[in-house]
Amino acid sequence: MILNKETAIKTAELLLQIKAIKLEPQEPFTWASGWKSPIYCDNRIVLSYPPIRNYIREHFARQTEELYGKPDVIAAVATGAIGIGMLVAEYLSLPFVYVRPEPKSHGRKNQIEGVLEEGQNVVVIEDLISTGKSSLNAVKALKEAGANVKGMFAIFTYGFATAEDNFKQAEVELHTLSNYDYLLETAQRTNYINASEAETLKDWRQDPSNWKK
Repeated sequence: MILNKETAIKTAELLLQIKAIKLEPQEPFTWASGWKSPIYCDNRIVLSYPPIRNYIREHFARQTEELYGKPDVIAAVATGAIGIGMLVAEYLSLPFVYVRPEPKSHGRKNQIEGVLEEGQNVVVIEDLISTGKSSLNAVKALKEAGANVKGMFAIFTYGFATAEDNFKQAEVELHTLSNYDYLLETAQRTNYINASEAETLKDWRQDPSNWKK
């Protein structure tokens, strides 16, 4: 869910500006899954731009407090969201933990790194939502540790129907600063892409696993 249209448009502009999101309908990328895609997103790039990372941090923090008050802990999904999650926790003067995809195979075999006590209210920070599986895996680990997960914030989502279904089934509230629809609107308005390329990008999202096969 988008909470603020102006923030959604501005976030899309910033991500395009620093090439955290690249749109190349004519020369598609190949994802690790093997999917061909006219879009590639790496939101970790925002960490290299202080004004932009501060913008993201402050809007995450503001929306967190508006929706949930002040949680006990900020958690981030490893590895992409660790940097921005830590910045949000620092801004709110809150403890911080991060969640690995799976427990370590050595040492204390932690999946959650940091101090988390049973019953604490937690807001989870993520950088990008595709299918939502890895994000919800982190939420599952937090809940199994006894945390009360209030919701999740992400910088951007592709808006896949499967992700919406996954979050709905898991009963986890997801809020994003921007999304695919606002991205295309912004990219077309600023002449980053033309109308034909926008249609190609819309077609891709309908069936990304079979696009260009």
